Amino acid sequence: MERMVGTVVRGLRTPIIMQGDDIPSITVDAVLKASEIEGFPILDRDVIAVTESVVARAQGNYAGIDAIAKDIHGKFGDDTIGVIFPILSRNRFAICLRGIAKGAKNIVLMFSYPSDEVGNNLVDINVLDIKGVNPWTDVLTEKEFRDYFGYNKHTFTGVDYIEYYKSIAEEYGVPCEIIFSNDPRTILNYTKSVLACDIHTRARTKRILKENGGEKISGLEDILTASIDGSGYNDKYGLLGSNKATENSIKLFPRDCQPIVEKIQEMLFEKTGKKVEVMVYGDGAFKDPVGKIWELADPVVSPGYTSGLEGTPNEIKLKYIADNNFAHLKGEELKKAISEYIKNKETDLKGKMETQGTTPRRLTDLIGSLCDLTSGSGDKGTPIIYIQGYFDNYTK
Repeated sequence: MERMVGTVVRGLRTPIIMQGDDIPSITVDAVLKASEIEGFPILDRDVIAVTESVVARAQGNYAGIDAIAKDIHGKFGDDTIGVIFPILSRNRFAICLRGIAKGAKNIVLMFSYPSDEVGNNLVDINVLDIKGVNPWTDVLTEKEFRDYFGYNKHTFTGVDYIEYYKSIAEEYGVPCEIIFSNDPRTILNYTKSVLACDIHTRARTKRILKENGGEKISGLEDILTASIDGSGYNDKYGLLGSNKATENSIKLFPRDCQPIVEKIQEMLFEKTGKKVEVMVYGDGAFKDPVGKIWELADPVVSPGYTSGLEGTPNEIKLKYIADNNFAHLKGEELKKAISEYIKNKETDLKGKMETQGTTPRRLTDLIGSLCDLTSGSGDKGTPIIYIQGYFDNYTK
């Protein structure tokens, strides 16, 4: 019978996962039970993806604001701290800021504008044009920003993040001056002690600060790289990838994910004889066309994955081949010709015209985005995603 379905993605439900739970066993049990109930076979090169959130929960990888404060004070002492380029998020940064403020004596908070690094707007870029403000050269004080743009609430959250972040610092009696600039060097006019809070541009930001006279320079990835008084930690990413747990604590990005994905792969092979690929995934990388947010607030899409998920797709664009190589064919003859072309394609198509329009992104980034869109961040209760047929093509 002719195959009519390609890639199939399933969100699998599990019990609510808590600290100390065995993620590999829970994952394998969920896959086997779903396979039995739904009647789908487990096949070689299927993909199992586990959301980073439940991995961190099982690890108990949490930290309170007191641990953040102690680490901040240990790195900066009583210096005025320049806290620069924070993303605008109650979930991602607000609790981190509580810890930073609790460990600081004085803060200068520098926002990028018109938006943060991941696309959350402070002000519409079109308004900058109308007001004659150049975000690449103009440094604005809080008063100047308000005079130009007034008070603006986030499209989705309804929060004025300038007011909100300043209020967090002031809760702890910490003076907080607000400025706006896209040039990291601006903060050095206020202090030589700086905490860079950007995610994907952090290495460049820290380099620029150090090259231009910065003295105590850290990023969020440098905070809580080791346990503070028994707290959770992440030796590679620190506070990056953390989420709000309570008003006074955060869940950190999971650590030591590689042994977990390899254990799941091994256990499922022992039970089924099939070699599946496994990954832990966080935020996908895709842009919301309304809010302009491109979502990826984690330092990486996948902090752990099996070796079969290395690399990028090596695919041809079917419509290009159909329109150019086989425009004279139709129906079954066209299908047969394209199938043969795929079977005999080169092992590395990089730079070839027949790949134009395909997506040369890493497999883990593509699959992680698919998983994030499938599981969502709300009440679906499907922290495990099971994917079949992802590596199949028109010939299979």
